Amino acid sequence: MLMIHVDRYLSLRQALGFKLGNAARHLHAFAGFAAARGDTHIVASTAVDWAAEAPSLNARHNRLRDVVHLARFLHAEDRAHEVPPSALFPAPKVRPLPYIYTSGELARIIEAAGRLRQTYPLRREAYATLLGLIAATGLRISEALNLRFGDLQPDGVLLIRRTKFGKRRLVPLHPTVADALDRYLDRRCKVPVVNDHVFLSVKNRRLPGRTVNDTFSGERLRSTRRIVRLADVARDRTRPCRIHDLRHTFATRSLEQCSTRRESVSRHVVALATYLGHTDIVHTYWYLEATPELMTDIAAAAEALIAGRDAA
Repeated sequence: MLMIHVDRYLSLRQALGFKLGNAARHLHAFAGFAAARGDTHIVASTAVDWAAEAPSLNARHNRLRDVVHLARFLHAEDRAHEVPPSALFPAPKVRPLPYIYTSGELARIIEAAGRLRQTYPLRREAYATLLGLIAATGLRISEALNLRFGDLQPDGVLLIRRTKFGKRRLVPLHPTVADALDRYLDRRCKVPVVNDHVFLSVKNRRLPGRTVNDTFSGERLRSTRRIVRLADVARDRTRPCRIHDLRHTFATRSLEQCSTRRESVSRHVVALATYLGHTDIVHTYWYLEATPELMTDIAAAAEALIAGRDAA
């Protein structure tokens, strides 16, 4: 019985665009565990016992979280389903502190990509254009690598089809970015291959994310071959810079250009969340933590507003 409910719940959420790979595995395993106990409905103690069998606190937290979501869904239909306590296995996640690149570092990174060893004719242009595109748009690395010719819309707009959460969105490009992409495409279209991915590997297939990360700053390559080393970026940093930090930099610099007025910040954050493809605006608010200049300005504006009210 529970397995039927699990499949129905997963089908509904997947139809809404959620991938739920790990959640699906968890819930099917839980349904089997509960069935072995003879449970026909979700029982809180069963859920806790099943979650407690996981090898780590984080894994126990994830197991129980997925069952809680299912239980809330089923409880709305049938109160015989118990909702387990969600805070029993807390696992606060600490996000890695992003590295925010300066404009000079971004320029050196793109220039360094153009000095990579030319292991295939398009390598330098592909990496320079790829990194420049991510820095200028905040695309996820997977979104950029998944781009195909059919995703290049008129008037400098990208159609992002395969996003992190399975949703589509349109990303307009600045004219300078569109021009740079067009120059690269002039070279790319001359490559006689059937594969229509924009960024190709040495084998004329979609450029693999692992290869790009290794070329950028990965430990598997000699340090002199990494782009961040060639660009002389954050040489003394113990933790390697990431390509994903280009996305953080885009979001952070965007917020720094925002007016400190409350209504302007709200509109700007909503627009940025849409542009970045966030499913929850909470993810966009997090970038404020990495924007000390903006936080200082907002704090100063708030103090001035409070002082003005007190004086009145």
